[in-house]
Amino acid sequence: MSIAILDQCIQDELAAVDRAFAAEVHSELACVNALVKHVGRFRGKMLRPTLLLLAGKATGRLVPEHITLATVVEMVHMATLVHDDVLDDAELRRKGATINHLRGNEAAVLLGDYLISHSFHLCSGLQSQFASRLIGRTTNQVCEGELLQIHHRGNFALDEETYLQIIRLKTASLCAACCLLGAKYAGAREAQVRGLERYGLLLGMAFQIQDDILDLVGDVSAVGKTLGSDIEKGKMTLPLIHFMRTAPRQHRQLLLSLLEGHEPDKVEKIRNLVIPSDSIDHARRRAREFIAEAVAALADLPPGDARRRLEEMAEFVVAREK
Repeated sequence: MSIAILDQCIQDELAAVDRAFAAEVHSELACVNALVKHVGRFRGKMLRPTLLLLAGKATGRLVPEHITLATVVEMVHMATLVHDDVLDDAELRRKGATINHLRGNEAAVLLGDYLISHSFHLCSGLQSQFASRLIGRTTNQVCEGELLQIHHRGNFALDEETYLQIIRLKTASLCAACCLLGAKYAGAREAQVRGLERYGLLLGMAFQIQDDILDLVGDVSAVGKTLGSDIEKGKMTLPLIHFMRTAPRQHRQLLLSLLEGHEPDKVEKIRNLVIPSDSIDHARRRAREFIAEAVAALADLPPGDARRRLEEMAEFVVAREK
């Protein structure tokens, strides 16, 4: 299953989001447009606009504000990707060079800022400031999550609870906001709005766990971005946290020595150590637990194509290989 199949019922709206995105970020400067065009290659899944539009369609009808908001959340997400690549020293995304690798960290940071500022400019045009306040709060949470993760770099005793707090802030909060906005602007009942917000939060948790699994055991040709960056940056993700808690003592000591070391093949050695254990399966089980809870949160929605797509989206998140 691919996300292209999941978004068939909102293809026209996603095309409108593409047009709105291009119009908003267009610059009179050719050098800026060149960077924007390059970063446009990163817009593969369009998961967050899809969530927002499906949430709206599942609870009412889509209105012009949905297109604006779907464009806004895509801009926020693209900005975080550009900044993440700087933080991770990543060289590859969607099988192409990252902005920081291509043009340097200064250009990447400024381009991320450019996208963020445009997202708030676009959002400020809405009659109600509800969305602007929510997007502002959510981007703050994303930054808090990233700062918390940076704070715990090199903390190889990180516990699962703190890891879940990090991914709730840095990834799941934006997915939750997308679903909340989609339902709110469709005129959904409060119970439906809260149910969809919960769905987005839980789906975002599972999405990040799957991302962290792929960073450890994925195939770079399939994933299409730099892998092993979590290990290189001293970030403890769920498989490693579980391994450090449950593996035999000598294996835990070996993992710790590898994490603290600077061997050129440390990522491969860590993969070979962790893969035979139960730690990858543990992370997959936790992701599926979040997905089961996410689907249950849709119980108050009326039956229909959009609800079915949201249920299928949940399965896609944990089954994907990129």
